[in-house]
Amino acid sequence: MGDVIAPARGEAGALVASSLEHGVLTLTLRNPPANALSLATMEALKATLEDAREDKAVRVVVLTHEGKVFSAGHDLKEMTAHRGDSDRGRAFFARTMAICADLMQAIVRHPKPVIAVVDGVATAAGCQLVASCDLALATTRARFATPGVNIGLFCSTPMVALSRNISRKHAMEMLLTGEMIDAETAFAFGLVNRVVAPEELNQTVRQLSETIASKSSLTLKIGKEAFYAQAEMGLAEAYEYTQRVMVENMMARDAEEGIGAFIEKRPPEWRGE
Repeated sequence: MGDVIAPARGEAGALVASSLEHGVLTLTLRNPPANALSLATMEALKATLEDAREDKAVRVVVLTHEGKVFSAGHDLKEMTAHRGDSDRGRAFFARTMAICADLMQAIVRHPKPVIAVVDGVATAAGCQLVASCDLALATTRARFATPGVNIGLFCSTPMVALSRNISRKHAMEMLLTGEMIDAETAFAFGLVNRVVAPEELNQTVRQLSETIASKSSLTLKIGKEAFYAQAEMGLAEAYEYTQRVMVENMMARDAEEGIGAFIEKRPPEWRGE
């Protein structure tokens, strides 16, 4: 299936478009100009990611955007409209933050690698979305910020993903100043993996995503889950855990096939089992 664009599941499907080609599912945020993470957008994105979990045709997920903004974060106009609720918006704010947290964790816990592709501005929860992805590619015109402090709303939830990607000092600098950083600074901080010229972006995304998609889907699933699990453990516990993971991985048919193919100097034939 190539170059097929379809809406995500649900009434808000127009907010997230999807295309599947060579095992790479591309999800495109389509809520310009800000691609704000409204309640509907987050629900649509989460539903589409959920659909991809068990879809064997999907091996890698790429998250990108239309327009000049990857995502400016939560829809502040939507949230402000609920100030008129009887509880001054508390219930709606709680629901928004809960769904956002669920979405970010759904990316981290997704069995397929998720790659953010940023060719514009990613701020607040939009920056959080980038940080939550396994990998991130950016163009030279990309910029990033956690600017909540500028409007009296500290970026506490974006802080969770940000502080797990970059050093504490760099994270605190972004959170305390609210200032925009350019793509090269984001690379130096460790927020993105690569920075390329805009005209090189499509080729870079294609090469990286298809390289990853060519691997055993089972191996990728095992490795991604283990990576995030061990990162939360102490050293001894992490080694004890990953020893068990390695043994189970060795028992998989794909590991037997991959090692055999390496020894026999032939391409492996993955089955995802």
